[in-house]
Amino acid sequence: MDITLARTFLEIAAHGSFAAAADRLHVTQTAVGARVRTLEELVGSALFVRNKAGATLTVAGEKFLPFASTLVQVWERARHELAVPSGRRGVIVVGCEVSLWDPLLLAWLQYMQKHAPDLAVRAEVSSSKELLEHISNGTVDIAIVYAPHQRPGLRIELLIEEKLVLVTTDPASEPLDPARYVYVDWGPEFSKQHALAFPDLAGVGVSANLGPLAREYLLASGGAGYFRLDVVRKHLDDGRLHRVPGTPEFLYPAYAVYAQHADAKIVLPALEGLRHAAASDGHRPARTRRIHGLLGP
Repeated sequence: MDITLARTFLEIAAHGSFAAAADRLHVTQTAVGARVRTLEELVGSALFVRNKAGATLTVAGEKFLPFASTLVQVWERARHELAVPSGRRGVIVVGCEVSLWDPLLLAWLQYMQKHAPDLAVRAEVSSSKELLEHISNGTVDIAIVYAPHQRPGLRIELLIEEKLVLVTTDPASEPLDPARYVYVDWGPEFSKQHALAFPDLAGVGVSANLGPLAREYLLASGGAGYFRLDVVRKHLDDGRLHRVPGTPEFLYPAYAVYAQHADAKIVLPALEGLRHAAASDGHRPARTRRIHGLLGP
């Protein structure tokens, strides 16, 4: 079967629309419709019900979903294996959400170079949504994300029990002054909790969706904002930043997500490297790591 058919099926299933799938795949809706008809002829069943709201899976479509995911993952794994550089036994691709890569991904790369030199590694930084889609279609082996949604064929492991704390460069000043407050977009859940806790900070002058950028700005220009505790800990220790007492803390855990049928010989060394990286550089490793029957001991 043409693997493109399986990819098209997964895009429609993920976005609930032939039009959205066409946009994602950079083809016309006519091409998407033709692919679906071909696929339905091959499997002998209707896979989607089309309506004004978009497209929903039939009972047969629901049954076919995990198989389509596996087909794409196996195909991508085959491509990876055939593209292995000389002297390496495999390729591991790890993607990380933008707000979580620093310093976790750097520590992981250093670990892999030292402890798994027989693996070629590729690191990517992207959004949670993009990474989970790449996991599903097999183009990324492990994704590190903040709030993953369980999907068929995926495994989830709690990697770091992180928290966000309010810090300031000047403990004598008013930390909640909108003119000196730096709002960091840590995701929808943080946004909701932050709005409830600080309704007067809805219109701050400086905001960013990249934690490292906001942190460096804060250190250079002064002010206050919420940051990951383990990342700013060294600045708290050397007195450049100060905790703001009496303010709420927000949980910000990191999860490793990978395919249920991933190659253990490739994925397990990378997972071990991520666990090691999570325990280094001041990170607090998760007490309960394994969720949903993970690979490995």
